[in-house]
Amino acid sequence: MASCLFLQPIKGAGNDLPDVGDYVPDIDVVGHYDLETADLSRYPALCLPAHLDQRFFGSLTSKIEQFLNGGGTLVFNGHVAWPMLPEFQPFIPLNRFSLDDLQIHRLTDHPVFEGVATEELTYRRGVAGFYARGFNPPPEGAVSLHGVGPDHLPCDWVYERPSGGRIFMHAGNDLWMYVGSSDTTARIAPQLCAWASGKGPQQ
Repeated sequence: MASCLFLQPIKGAGNDLPDVGDYVPDIDVVGHYDLETADLSRYPALCLPAHLDQRFFGSLTSKIEQFLNGGGTLVFNGHVAWPMLPEFQPFIPLNRFSLDDLQIHRLTDHPVFEGVATEELTYRRGVAGFYARGFNPPPEGAVSLHGVGPDHLPCDWVYERPSGGRIFMHAGNDLWMYVGSSDTTARIAPQLCAWASGKGPQQ
C-alpha cells in the first residue's frame, strides 16, 4: 500500500511543478476526475493540489467524509472557494501586501515542518508572498501551525475531526512545489507524506 494518493491538478494547470514521485517514491497518483471511482480505502492519506475543481470535489463530499471517518488524512492546498466539507470556510485574502504582511511565523511545532526555517517559507528565490497571501479559517479546535503577517492569520492548520480522520490545511500553493529545493524547504514533502500516512512522527 502506498503512503499517499496524490490527485493530479486539473488539466493544463500545475505543469511547472516538479514530480513528487521523483523525491517521495512511495506514493500513487490518480487523474483529477478519476477520483470519483478511486478506492480510497487503500490509502491512509489523500493529497489535493491547489489547482482543484472544487465543484467536482464538492460532489464527492460523502465519499471524502467516509474516507475521513475511517481514519484517513486529507491534505488540502489552496484557497477554499466552495466549502466542500463542513470544516471548510471560504478563503480570506490579506488586505495589504507589505513585506511585514507576508512574513510567515511558526505558531506550533509539527513533524511536517521539522527543521524547516520560516524565513525560507517567507522568501522563495528572494521574493516574499509565495507561501501564503491569506488564510482558510480553521474550525474550532484546530491547531494553527503557521500564521501570516503581524496578526498571525492561520495559513496552516491541522484539525482532528471528532468523527474520525484529520485535515491538514495549507492556504497556498502546493507544498510539494518545494521538492528538490536547495534549502530546508526540501524537507516538507517527504515529511508531509510520512506524517500523513502515519509512517513518521505524529506529535
